[in-house]
Amino acid sequence: MLTAGWMLPALVAAPAVLAGLSLLARTPRAALWVGAVATTVIALVAGCAVAQVFMHGPLECVGGWFFLDALSAYHLAILMLVFVFCGFFAIVYFREEIANGVFTRKLARRYQALWFGSFAAMNLVLVSNNLGVMWVGVEATTLLSAFLICIHVSPAALEAMWKYLLMCSVGVALAFAGILLLAAASSASLSGHDALLWTRLMNPSVTLNPVLVKVAFIFLVVGFGTKAGLAPLHSWLPDAHSQSPAPVSAMFSGFLLNTALYCILRCLPIVEAATGNRGWGREILVVLGILSILVAAVFIVAQHDVKRLLAYHSVEHLGIIALGVGLGGLGVWAALFHTLNHSVCKATSFFGAGMLGQTYGTHDMRRMTDVARVSPVWGTSLIGSLLALIGIAPFALFISEFLILKAALNEKAYLAAALFLTGLGIVFIGALGHAISMAWKPPATAPRPLRTHHAEALLAWTPLALLLLLGLWIPAPLRALITQAAAVLGVTP
Repeated sequence: MLTAGWMLPALVAAPAVLAGLSLLARTPRAALWVGAVATTVIALVAGCAVAQVFMHGPLECVGGWFFLDALSAYHLAILMLVFVFCGFFAIVYFREEIANGVFTRKLARRYQALWFGSFAAMNLVLVSNNLGVMWVGVEATTLLSAFLICIHVSPAALEAMWKYLLMCSVGVALAFAGILLLAAASSASLSGHDALLWTRLMNPSVTLNPVLVKVAFIFLVVGFGTKAGLAPLHSWLPDAHSQSPAPVSAMFSGFLLNTALYCILRCLPIVEAATGNRGWGREILVVLGILSILVAAVFIVAQHDVKRLLAYHSVEHLGIIALGVGLGGLGVWAALFHTLNHSVCKATSFFGAGMLGQTYGTHDMRRMTDVARVSPVWGTSLIGSLLALIGIAPFALFISEFLILKAALNEKAYLAAALFLTGLGIVFIGALGHAISMAWKPPATAPRPLRTHHAEALLAWTPLALLLLLGLWIPAPLRALITQAAAVLGVTP
C-alpha cells in the first residue's frame, strides 16, 4: 500500500493529544479558538488521506490494523466537515456564557478535552480494519460524549446522560456479542487477530459459518442500531439532543449517529458473502428504516421543543439512510448521498436552534415566534434548514429522497415505497406547520433583535448554500467518491 498510510494513526493520535493539551488552556475563548483551528488542520490531513484513496486506492498501515477505503474515506470526509463547522460555531455559541462567567476556564478545559476525545474515538472507528478495535471506538464515543450532554449540570441533563449511557452501553454490549459470533464463525479458517480483520473476513477463500453470521448480524444491528437511534431503539436520543449544548447536539446528530450506522454497513458485505443471500440482511434494514420514518413522523407532529423536533428528524433521516441501503442498487448510492446531506443540514439546524434558544430563553416553539425578525441570520438559517429537512426542492435532501423512492420502485418494493411516502408526507405537514408558526406567527412578547457579526452569517448560511448547490449540481469528484463507496458495499448503481 501507499506510504501515505501514516496519516491514519495520526488522525487518531492528534485529537487524543489535543484532548490532553486542552487541560492547559488559559482562557475559555483561547481553548475554543485553538480547538477550532486544530480541528481545521486535522481536517486538511484527513482531506489528503481521502484524496489518496480516491486517486490511488485504499490506504493501509500497522500490519493492516489501520485501513481506509472509499466507504470509510467518504464517512471521514463528512466527519471532518461536521467537526470544523461545530468547532467554529462553539466560539459563537459560548460567547455570551463566557461574558457572563458561566462558561469558565475549568468548564472550557473539560469541554474541549471531552470534545477531542470523542473526535479521536470517531476517527478510530473509521480508520480501523479490526472489528474489535472498531467496537472499542464506538464504546469510547459513548463514554466520552455522555459527559458533554451534562456539561451544564441540571437534573434534566443528568437524566438524559444516564439514559444515553445505559441504553447505548447495553446496545454496544450486544454489538460486542455480535462481533464475537463473527469471530467464532471464522474460526475454521482464521485465527488470532485475523479473525476480526474486515479485509480478511471478506476474502473469498475464507469460509464462514452462515448460521453464526446471521445470528451475529442480528446482534450487530440491534446493538449498533441503538447507538444510531433507529426506532424502536431511539428513546435515549430526544433527551440527549435536547439537553446538550447546541454544538454537541449538532455533533451528535451530524455524525455520531452515522458512526454507529457505518459499523452496520461495514458488516453487511460480510453477511452477504457468507450466506450467499443478498437480500436477507438488507430486508432487516428496510424494516427498521420504514419503522424509524413512521415513528419519527408521529412524534414530529406533536413536538413543541425545537431541539426535540430536530432529534426526531434524526430518527427519520437515519431511517431513510437505512431504507436506501436496504433497497440496494441505486438506493445505496442515494443513501450515502443522503448521509452527507443530512449531516450538513442537521448541523446548521442545531446552530440556529441553539442561538435562538439563547435569545428567547426557551426552546419552546410556541414562544419562538417571528424568528426572522428577531435574528435575520439565525432565524432564516433555522427555517431554511427545516425546509431542507422536510425535502423542499431544490435542496439536496429532496434529490436523495427522490432517488431512494426511485430505487424502491425499481426494486418493485411498492409497499416500502408507499410507507416511505406516507411517512414523508406526515413529516412534511407537521414540520412545515412548526416552521410557519416560528417564521410568521405574531409574537405576544418578542425579545430584542439579536445582533450578529458578519462571520456568523457565513457560518449560518454556508451549509445551506452547500445543500442548495448539491441539489442543483453534484460535482464529478463527489459523485465518483460516492460510487466508489457504494462499490465497497457490493453495489454498482
